[in-house]
Amino acid sequence: MDKKIEMNFERWLNNANIDPKLKEELLKMDDAAKGDAFYTNIEFGTAGMRGVLGAGTNKINIHTIRKANAGFAQYIVSNGPEACHRGVAIGYDNRHMSKEFAMDSARVLATYNIQSYVFESLRPTPELSFAVRTLNCFGGIMITASHNPKEYNGYKLYDDKGCQLVPALASQVINLVNAIEDELSIGANPTSEQEKLIHIIGEEIDEKYIQAVLDIQLNKDVKKDIKIVFSPEHGTANVPVRKLYDLAGYNCIPVLEQCSPDPDFSNTKTPNPEEAGAYELALEYAKKNDADIILVCDPDADRMGVGVKQGNEYVVLTGNQSGAILIEYIFSQLKKQNKMPSNAVMFNTVVTGDLGEKIADSYNVTTEKTLTGFKFIGEKVAKYELNHDREYVFGYEESYGSLISPFVRDKDAQQACLMLAEAAAYYKQEGKTLVDVLNDLYEKLGYYDESQVSITLAGQEGAMKIKHIISSLRENRLKEIALKKVIGWEDYGTLEYFKDGKIGKLEGFTPSDVLKYYLEDGSWIAVRPSGTEPKCKIYFCVKGESMEDSKEKAGMYHAAMKEITA
Repeated sequence: MDKKIEMNFERWLNNANIDPKLKEELLKMDDAAKGDAFYTNIEFGTAGMRGVLGAGTNKINIHTIRKANAGFAQYIVSNGPEACHRGVAIGYDNRHMSKEFAMDSARVLATYNIQSYVFESLRPTPELSFAVRTLNCFGGIMITASHNPKEYNGYKLYDDKGCQLVPALASQVINLVNAIEDELSIGANPTSEQEKLIHIIGEEIDEKYIQAVLDIQLNKDVKKDIKIVFSPEHGTANVPVRKLYDLAGYNCIPVLEQCSPDPDFSNTKTPNPEEAGAYELALEYAKKNDADIILVCDPDADRMGVGVKQGNEYVVLTGNQSGAILIEYIFSQLKKQNKMPSNAVMFNTVVTGDLGEKIADSYNVTTEKTLTGFKFIGEKVAKYELNHDREYVFGYEESYGSLISPFVRDKDAQQACLMLAEAAAYYKQEGKTLVDVLNDLYEKLGYYDESQVSITLAGQEGAMKIKHIISSLRENRLKEIALKKVIGWEDYGTLEYFKDGKIGKLEGFTPSDVLKYYLEDGSWIAVRPSGTEPKCKIYFCVKGESMEDSKEKAGMYHAAMKEITA
């Protein structure tokens, strides 16, 4: 075994401060488990930390969380007494150890004389963002692994605007975290006086948040003649979404088996709305109740998946498709009600499909693109709020995340659930389903098959394979894909682009491992490693003469990229 791995293992095993449960786990480790747990330190990156729960420097546990908190605390202290007094809002989801990590975070911060406001029980990620803004906190902490499997947990940081830390701020915290050499030496033992810095919050924030979401409605009096099957996938959306539907007057049929905050996700194949298994039980409910739509939220309730009854079947939409429908509904109603700003702006990402932008163009709304990660959209919202150059009307990602009203600065599934229900009710009065609306958009603006494939490559070997895929694509620029000529590319790692035979510099982006290829038929394909999962993701936006044509071409592109990245 590697000497460094063995030394780190022994350091943990024999340390007096080690958590007893983690010590039990250490004693059961074989050489392979030791290697996985100690070959590196779990990365604290611009998206915070996310990883498998367990003992070791490469896992999520009380000691690696404390290390992150100590670095964040030092960052807050460096910003002066006012930052410490304003403090930090702390939220958490339904996962194993989430509440424990949240309370321990507050206790570590208290040892630095930093105030904290901890939710009394699990809450959605967007409500944590809302709490930061409502309480005028200096920052926020969310304990969540979002849509990852049950073995995971994670830690995300927010700034005083309720936005996840952007790279310029995150790098300062990262440097402080990385400078801490002994995570086992960090305590969470505030004095009795420091304990008073920890405040418990709940209902008072809930009420304000729910009211703010209700206020986004564009047609409050629409006839609510629809049935909605809803699943929170055992997560945090259960209470707020059902309350919103009750207050707004919608007929919501909850998937009861998936409403308990179960950290093992016992009654769902996956809590990820991007995967078919997340919809299985909801589909059974929908067929039994003849529901119009199915809405599924991920565990921390920042993303929403959609199924729509079309004829006798249910069609599960992609994030690009549900985003396009929301754009069409919101923009059409703003225009109809003479509420569309003359300087309106919409945000999406460099790997979001083209249909949404086409819709925005048709309403004279400017589209600006950011890197993947809603913090970049939040950063843009804050910028325009200050200088008033543009007025925000929508933001979304292809991975089922959207934000309708920016009183929150993160993806918000509660807002999406309410607005999607309103759109379904509105169009039903016109004799249309949401799929009909989508097909009308294709007919008007062009046919796009927008999809994503993930290559899962876990562990140290997998991480090396992902790096090899990206570096190989960068070093050997693709000239064609599935016999279609590559006519341009964008490399967000080197911040270069190639267009019309010339190389230029990409402006307004921080470096990120994203490669995007533009093809001669109007399609594009992008490749990037996930920042939160052991996956290499490939995105396809395939343009065709008809829906059948675009799907057929997409099949060829999928096969070609599978071979290229093998």
